[in-house]
Amino acid sequence: MSRPKSEEVRELRGGQLQQKLDEAYEELWNLRFKHATNQLTNANEIRRVRKQIARLKTIARENEIRAEYQARQEQ
Repeated sequence: MSRPKSEEVRELRGGQLQQKLDEAYEELWNLRFKHATNQLTNANEIRRVRKQIARLKTIARENEIRAEYQARQEQ
């Protein structure tokens, strides 16, 4: 899974963002499994995916906050 740019991720909505997050968690699980069985050649991949998950979760939270703010403005 290639690293998506933050701008590209911000354009994703709901289900698409959740799908990317699920894919990242699956990749992290696979990397941890490879690491445990000594098949992982580059341990930095785990760090990269963890940061990617954090980035995705941050953007998801930004979207939640933005939606709450807009809902308050409409009232």
